[in-house]
Amino acid sequence: MARRKSHKDHFAELSVDSLHCPLCSSSKPQPYWQDRKRPYLQCGECHLVFVPSSYHLSPEQEKSEYDLHQNVSDDQGYRNFLSRALTPVVNRVTAPASGLDFGCGPGPVLAGMLSDAGYAMSVYDPYYAANLDVLAQSYDFITCTEVIEHVAAPDQVFSKLVELVNPGGIIVMMTKRVINRDAFGQWHYKNDPTHICFYSESTFEWLAQHHQLDCEFESQDVVVFRKDGE
Repeated sequence: MARRKSHKDHFAELSVDSLHCPLCSSSKPQPYWQDRKRPYLQCGECHLVFVPSSYHLSPEQEKSEYDLHQNVSDDQGYRNFLSRALTPVVNRVTAPASGLDFGCGPGPVLAGMLSDAGYAMSVYDPYYAANLDVLAQSYDFITCTEVIEHVAAPDQVFSKLVELVNPGGIIVMMTKRVINRDAFGQWHYKNDPTHICFYSESTFEWLAQHHQLDCEFESQDVVVFRKDGE
């Protein structure tokens, strides 16, 4: 498979352990792209594009990057951005209902917006709100905005989210999607060093089938999964 040439061939340095898809565990990923800092592989089964684990930041480095984010509740532009995840909830789940904002960050703005809309919200973040008690409850909906691209073990995290959502409930996930290799090469989204997994529509469709969920693409960066009722 053709790939971009660079002054250093990162693919040649990869260990066998890094050549497994972190989402479906396939051992058949192929080179997809490389830049000056790291290589990107694509799984032939679920089509996830991912950065091998040897190129991941340490937890300390990762948190330092997150601490630079300036997301505040009175930033109307940021609230408009988050409304793309709020709207699918309001349109599908009647308040009052219980929700979890998974990966809320240092300022849980979306959770606040949903609380203002009448929902009973809980928050979780491994760095800023690491209350494991909220992961022992169940919810009518879960929001996960600009989070899943940071996750090194997406299969474990997604399986946990499916476990936490009630039958008939929804998971609203926001992340920018892979289109094709040419677009990926020009894509600013891949340049964030904390972004390590990249999803396409076919990846989300694989996830929906694997977990027996309904899947609906709300917009170019929002996908809604619904768990069957019992």
